[in-house]
Amino acid sequence: MATREPISNVDTAWLRMDRPSNLMQIVGVMLFEGKLDFVRLRIALENGLLRFRRFRQLAVAEGAGYVWQDDPDFDLDHHLHHELLPGREGKVELQRFVADLASTPLNPHRPLWEMHLVETSLGGPALVMRIHHAIGDGIALVGVMMSMMDSGPEAPAMRRPSPLAKAPAEADEGGHDFFWDTVWRPMSDAMLASVRVSTNLWVKYVELLANPGRLGDYARLGAGFASELGRLAIMPDDSRTRFKGKPGVAKCVAWSEPIALPEVKAVGKVLGCSVNDMLLSSAAGALRAYLVERGDAVDDVEIRGLIPVNMRRPEDFGDLGNRFGLVALELPVGVENPLARLYATKARMDRLKGSLQAAVTLTLLGAVGMAPKAAQQQVLDLLANKATAVMTNVPGPTEALYLAGARLRQPLFWVPQSGDIGMGVSILSYDGKVQFGLITDKGLVPDPERIVGRFAGEFEKLLLLVLMEPLERLADPEAVEAALAG
Repeated sequence: MATREPISNVDTAWLRMDRPSNLMQIVGVMLFEGKLDFVRLRIALENGLLRFRRFRQLAVAEGAGYVWQDDPDFDLDHHLHHELLPGREGKVELQRFVADLASTPLNPHRPLWEMHLVETSLGGPALVMRIHHAIGDGIALVGVMMSMMDSGPEAPAMRRPSPLAKAPAEADEGGHDFFWDTVWRPMSDAMLASVRVSTNLWVKYVELLANPGRLGDYARLGAGFASELGRLAIMPDDSRTRFKGKPGVAKCVAWSEPIALPEVKAVGKVLGCSVNDMLLSSAAGALRAYLVERGDAVDDVEIRGLIPVNMRRPEDFGDLGNRFGLVALELPVGVENPLARLYATKARMDRLKGSLQAAVTLTLLGAVGMAPKAAQQQVLDLLANKATAVMTNVPGPTEALYLAGARLRQPLFWVPQSGDIGMGVSILSYDGKVQFGLITDKGLVPDPERIVGRFAGEFEKLLLLVLMEPLERLADPEAVEAALAG
């Protein structure tokens, strides 16, 4: 008997948000070292990803909403493809391949995901994946992907006992100690530690939903919601730059080589800033340098990024669906001095701590998911038009992982951009390294590699200052400029 279950209001909002210029699919790339065995990969998918029933279900319109319904004709061969990438340019060819997939809609008559094992000339294959945002948010899907991974190259390949195994909530938990203890728990703890925006207020909000009789205890919380919603409604648009405009269908993708995470942490400790502050400031510097190279004015330029904030409680980890809100951060692209830019970024992030923006936007997504599609589009476009980019910063596993005998060298993923937003920034840490990725609209930014190529250099400016300048001189803008010029 086919399973049918209603799609939540929030997930419905993501399902209806697709448009040709911005498809609501999360795009990921995993770069591997060595040989990845295709047969073992199939088994890993059967043992891991397909244990989540959602990956064997269709999104079916029913009345005014949608339901998840088991696909009676599900076949893994419809979703897993093995391909040889032509050409010897390696990374360039792979980036084009990923960009083409990012511009191509998923088949709505099948479960909304797809994977491509791509043989490359990069010293190992790549696994390229597309998963519709309605299935789950980035944090949930990172957990799903990690459920397929092994602790070493020789981990045994286990056959699934049935093509329709139980959903994770129903399945036995034995045999998953490695995954939970060494991958998901440390990763979820890191996520909770790195994102403190709205945490305490969100806990109160969840308590309010569970205990409506305590409404009087949270009157100020309700007023805060109303105030934050009002601020979002009147928030001015950010600066007009070449990054903003009407996006087309074609996309471009690029990513940097990893940089050492211990160095980022060490520099941040000296300067009194978080890793998040350091990376966002470096991204702002890379965007500024690109505009300067193009001859564009950068004085007083502010680029607003919508940053997803995890709203999962500890007991929610491992569940699919979407449980995140958004906060709006203005990147100080107009600030030339890298240290001043860092401290401006830190100050702005600090002001967002304790904000209700994330809780308000999550509630807003649920509300528009119940509204007619036209009304949903108007509300979400209003928010999207106030921003230039969607930016994610996710701490990944701290240990090296393996899949089907191959070592995972570098993981990357991009969340979709809604409305007319034409840029997605991805920052992901893994195995002691940080990688920076960019997806852009081809008509607005046809050469994103010229932005990601500057990311490491922007961080190295801060590293150089810490190594070369006494702490007291770092407070002097003229001394900083002189050190960088020298």
